[in-house]
Amino acid sequence: MVNQRNSRRTRSNGLADLHPLIRLWVLRLLVPLGGDARGAPRARDYYEAGPVSEGVLRALVSAGNERFDRGQLHAALRRQHAKAERNLHGARPPVDLARNVDRLAELVGLSDLDRRILEFAVLINTETILDDTADRLGHISTPKFFDCLAVLLDAPAAEIRAALSPQGTLAQSGLLTIDRSGLAMMRAKFDLMSETFADLIGEPDVTPESLLKETARIAPPANLSLDDYPHLQGFLALLLPFLKASLDSGRKGVNIFLHGRPGTGKSELSRAVAAKLSCDLFEIASANFEGEPVRGYHRLRAYQVAQCIFAQRPSLIVFDEVEDIFDDGFSPFGRTSTAATRKANVNRTLEENAVPTIWISNSITSLDPAFIRRFDMVIEVPVPPRRQRERIIANACSGLIDDAAIARLAGSEDLAPAVVTRSASLVRAISVELKESAHIGAVELLANATLEAQGFRPIRRNDPNALPETYDPAFINSDTDLEKTAEGLVRAQSGRLCLYGPPGTGKTAYGRWLAAKLDRPLLVRRTSDLLSMFVGEAEKNIADCFRCAERDNAVLLIDEIDSFLRDRRAAAHNWEVSLVNEMLTGIESFPGIFIATTNLFEGLDPAALRRFDLKVRFGFLQAEQSWRLLVCHCGTLNLGRPPSWLKARIRKLSQLTPGDFAAAVRRNRFSPFASAEAFLLALEEECAVKSGGRSSIGFI
Repeated sequence: MVNQRNSRRTRSNGLADLHPLIRLWVLRLLVPLGGDARGAPRARDYYEAGPVSEGVLRALVSAGNERFDRGQLHAALRRQHAKAERNLHGARPPVDLARNVDRLAELVGLSDLDRRILEFAVLINTETILDDTADRLGHISTPKFFDCLAVLLDAPAAEIRAALSPQGTLAQSGLLTIDRSGLAMMRAKFDLMSETFADLIGEPDVTPESLLKETARIAPPANLSLDDYPHLQGFLALLLPFLKASLDSGRKGVNIFLHGRPGTGKSELSRAVAAKLSCDLFEIASANFEGEPVRGYHRLRAYQVAQCIFAQRPSLIVFDEVEDIFDDGFSPFGRTSTAATRKANVNRTLEENAVPTIWISNSITSLDPAFIRRFDMVIEVPVPPRRQRERIIANACSGLIDDAAIARLAGSEDLAPAVVTRSASLVRAISVELKESAHIGAVELLANATLEAQGFRPIRRNDPNALPETYDPAFINSDTDLEKTAEGLVRAQSGRLCLYGPPGTGKTAYGRWLAAKLDRPLLVRRTSDLLSMFVGEAEKNIADCFRCAERDNAVLLIDEIDSFLRDRRAAAHNWEVSLVNEMLTGIESFPGIFIATTNLFEGLDPAALRRFDLKVRFGFLQAEQSWRLLVCHCGTLNLGRPPSWLKARIRKLSQLTPGDFAAAVRRNRFSPFASAEAFLLALEEECAVKSGGRSSIGFI
């Protein structure tokens, strides 16, 4: 429950200015409820310690310094109580409190008894003498609590019990609930909606909205527009008219659920939607003004109050980080979430909310299907497609980084736009302290630090898999005309290719070249990207990569496909069959261009092979291709044209591949070749370490 003892302020510093209604309640606590017979009012400092002192009791009966024995004092209290009942019956609370509660009652629909209960709950949290007098009753049970309130408010106990039931307006609105967990002091039985509520509602000129300022705040303006979400246009085409119609008609139970990885722009999307609809957006706070987290239960309470207060104005509510209520349990010790323990209440909230609400979470896995089905729309907000990432990064990093850096950052599907925005903001704040040439490195350093902390691969400044300048499909020995294949795919914009052959023969490089030819991004996934130690995670990763490629209109290349398409007849475990099935499902349903590469073609599942439109064999270089590639690289490395007598030596390298040339070029970076012959010697060494040495194999 909300603990308000430390924030409580004493409005009545003595008895002279004691408000009439509080005086009446104090006397009711002392006389009909028996508070005058409790405690031991002998110690002079007993008032400071808590319970009402003998001096306070004397002041209540205007005894001054007269000598009274205890019996006389109690008799005088009873007379004062009788007088108060005659003269103060029907007394109203302090003016500001009464006015503010009346305003709130109109919005929420509180009855007269609801108002009086709420006023008492506020005053026992702000008036020390009332709280201390109530403490003389000691720890009381919930039934006793109802009986005491019945006496204090002069109302039937049954009506008090109904007003404070979970189905009552006070509880349903989130304004006030009671602690039913056991014995407690009277004030501790009241659970107001927030820590500051009791203090705020007694202030002059308080608006109902200001009562929520710690728990429901006006959202900041949007930094993005709906144009920044082209990948969600299908959903937005439905969402915007639905929300507009709901606002115009006052439709109840309108709830939208946004989910996706952190930093994908879910909160910004909700703000952009509100801006497009020209309505206010209020966010349910997850922390108070001191930065302390607000528990899920109290966030849900604040949401219920906000529903009542903002129902009469065109507005939306956004409830971010809903894990606070849907996944705040700790199951190893048997705890369940706030939503699970209050399932009926949450279900009712989702069915009857007057203000359309956007709920936001980083994951949907924590939600019970019974909750999910109650949302009107469930929208995944993924990392934007590459071209959109480039646009967002260019805007966020304007003047800080060049086009090449923008392309590198946008090339990471794991890098959320919000991470780049924060990194750019930090670098821009200290830009005067940095050399201009250091801006790019600083942005990438910060972005990579976040990626690694999230468990993702950092962005490499130099892509080791980038196509070399010398790349040409003519240097690939395949059983298919690769140029004509590319032309056909440009026309069809769809196809499934299986590229197989020994390592280094150029299968992955051809995929990169083909993507460039098609003017599409290339999404490469390897075994390490997709396999997982957790059951079902690999299947999820496979499905995600197909979905991501379709979203980005990318060419999808899965390297070492044999890890996922092994012959199911030889499977030793159920999960191996499951992997094959998931991969086949993805291949069949993928509408774009899919490329699979493998070095182990013979072990593929026969059913999988039928899914490929074209199976292309990549072999070792032909002798003429080897010579032409040697001439090309020697020219690039300024080694001059190789002498013709080297042609006989290179013809003997029957297992030479484009990958061997790439390895030799990398060696030249740290151990430069002095001549074309030295370059050829490096190629001979590469072939010598292969299985089978120089034995002649291959095809033409």
